[in-house]
Amino acid sequence: MPATLTAEAAKARFLAEQRVAFAPARLAVECAVCGSDYGGNSWTTMAEAELVVEMLGVGPGDRLLEVGGGSGWPGLYVAGHTGCDLVMSDIPHLGLGTAMARAEADGLAGRYWAAVADGGALPFADASFDAISHSDVLCCLPGKFETLASTRRAVRPGGRTVFSVISIPPGLTGAAYERAAAAAPPFAESDEEYPAMIERAGWKISEHIELTGQYLDSARITVAAEEENGEAIQEVHGDADFAARLARRKLLVTVLKEGLARRDLFAATAASRALT
Repeated sequence: MPATLTAEAAKARFLAEQRVAFAPARLAVECAVCGSDYGGNSWTTMAEAELVVEMLGVGPGDRLLEVGGGSGWPGLYVAGHTGCDLVMSDIPHLGLGTAMARAEADGLAGRYWAAVADGGALPFADASFDAISHSDVLCCLPGKFETLASTRRAVRPGGRTVFSVISIPPGLTGAAYERAAAAAPPFAESDEEYPAMIERAGWKISEHIELTGQYLDSARITVAAEEENGEAIQEVHGDADFAARLARRKLLVTVLKEGLARRDLFAATAASRALT
């Protein structure tokens, strides 16, 4: 099945989101849904960010790479609460400038770096990092395996990765597929299921937690918060875009209730080199 957006169209959408991420009404929605105010675009809640901190197991002197780091959520939170050094990579780069300013404000000066880089072709030497994280990034990329393999190359032997991902169950067709694809991120579908893909890329899965229930809760809260802040959000996005946005959020609630999409959290350890 074709993706709902081309890679260029998806990039344009993310750029548009980043440009207005710090509008007060948008931050109010983010705070209601995630408990954060970083201008983030993932569905990572504060409780999930705390779980990621625990699962990554990093501390002072360790170097963490966050792929698709956007404006800093939850990477800056993880660095602030563990004392690790942080490198954030992303395309587009707009959010990284915001993240750098937030890092300074949060007292992370000297422990934070940014790189404009494709997750599937990371410009770092082998074994450069102790751990790697990403939040709802693979579901926004066509090159999922390439990103998993590239992060495996960039992490030291025994290093860890923790990431969340949204997916559409394989085999959906017809109206069910169309509805799921309209509600999910642009590249949520995959020909290969994630556990097999992760292992093929050279990672050994240590934990796998399904987060679909929490995702549904967050989607419901998002609908309520966007309706509550509707007038202000309309001023940010325009009437037509706001209406389409709210309709997509409501469709997401229905799709999740019907089991047509899911969200998972994986933790894995670098095991062997990626297979070709």
